[in-house]
Amino acid sequence: MRRALQLAARADYRTSPNPMVGAVLLDRRGNLAGEGWHRSAGSDHAEAIALARAAGRAHEGTAYVTLEPCPHQGRTPPCAEALIATRPRRVVVALRDPDVQVAGRGLERLRAAGLEVGEGVLAAEAEELNRFYLKQRRTGLPFVTVKFAASLDGRIATHTGDSRWVTGEKARLHSHRLRHQHDAILVGAGTVLADDPELSARLPNARQPLRVVLSSRGRIPSSARALRGEHLLDDGRNLPGLLRRLGEGGILSVLVEGGGQVHGAFFDQQLVDQVFAYLAPKVVGGAASIPSVAGLGAASLAAAWRLTGVRSEWLGSDLVISGYVHRDRQLAG
Repeated sequence: MRRALQLAARADYRTSPNPMVGAVLLDRRGNLAGEGWHRSAGSDHAEAIALARAAGRAHEGTAYVTLEPCPHQGRTPPCAEALIATRPRRVVVALRDPDVQVAGRGLERLRAAGLEVGEGVLAAEAEELNRFYLKQRRTGLPFVTVKFAASLDGRIATHTGDSRWVTGEKARLHSHRLRHQHDAILVGAGTVLADDPELSARLPNARQPLRVVLSSRGRIPSSARALRGEHLLDDGRNLPGLLRRLGEGGILSVLVEGGGQVHGAFFDQQLVDQVFAYLAPKVVGGAASIPSVAGLGAASLAAAWRLTGVRSEWLGSDLVISGYVHRDRQLAG
């Protein structure tokens, strides 16, 4: 299964709005018969690729798949039926697919055909790999990541509005990877007016996210670089409603890049799933400098948003810290 997860990750988020899936087939002696991964929406599924490469050698063997095989006809044939036709002795999946067209029916079909089915192997790793897809399928809402670059005292700009650049080149390149991974990038009007950002992923062959700008009518000039290409303007008065519309449109993930008031609004409304904080070894100071997260904020330290699964990495002289927002936070408030 670990090999199947490694294969799935090779898709590098290019499968959206589909999940990233890998499959490994073993013959009856436990030798590799075939493997594959889903490369992009509309292309062959991982199971179909692995079965084609196995050329029948997986009969009476074992199939490892990172997500429940689909039982329905979509843009590609149903993978559950393809596995049944090959008849491996056992099919092992990491996770069930919460999509309404699957939702356990793929596993039921395999069992009904007489195949042994196992599930839950490396489930946590599979959950993290497809966290964007799983959140959207389970709730209808896209996965929300808040990202900011700040000084050690948590400032994203000076009191004069100077914000270029808080962090160094390595940190900025890392943040462009985040843009590539997400389906949409969201900023407020203040960020557009202050910096005129392009909001693109400036990496070779990168995916370009949908640009979402929160602005009241008429604040953003038509010449703004954020309005070039595919974009969406929204007044920002109903963030849950905006996220619902994005999810209904097939957007699996949104990268929120500011500024501080926008970040605060997402935190205050319990809409944040993950945080990436890029910290530079400098102090800005000043009561009027711009904080990384504004809004109402927590009333007590007990009510502060806690992160789990925290990771850190040095990027030159800057430090990036990431983690998932603890879902019990609202209970502490």
